[in-house]
Amino acid sequence: MSKGKNQLAVALHYDHVGAPRVIAKGKGAIGAKIIEVAKANDIPIEENEVLAGALSNVELGDEIPAELYKAVADVLVFVLKLSGRAR
Repeated sequence: MSKGKNQLAVALHYDHVGAPRVIAKGKGAIGAKIIEVAKANDIPIEENEVLAGALSNVELGDEIPAELYKAVADVLVFVLKLSGRAR
């Protein structure tokens, strides 16, 4: 995610079936709102402008593409460590 008025945010959901899915994405005011809602709900946020840019090309509701599995897995490990669910 980048800072400023062109802030890009992409929200993922993973229900342990298939690959994570893109459930929200947006730039500017929409991106800021996605981040605001995530913070209000204690959803961890990882700032990664390159990954967010790649994920922004995925259609809403679609699984992430295989070429992004490693990058997203790294983020999931980071999030699980933050939440205390992984060592």
